Amino acid sequence: MGFGSYDESEQQQQTADDDDDVEAVNVHENDHNGQLSFESNASTDELVSQLGSMKDDDEDDA
Repeated sequence: MGFGSYDESEQQQQTADDDDDVEAVNVHENDHNGQLSFESNASTDELVSQLGSMKDDDEDDA
């Protein structure tokens, strides 16, 4: 057998065995309902300028 080749029957058996041990995952287990709010003294223009500076810094680091 060459590199990367496999016995298909062995692969199917392994997959069937793996299915027995799988537990379901509840993706809604930690859902939260609520609100988030914050106050800032900075204007929208100042915040956009800050964001632009942060993006420029990230591009310089790359």
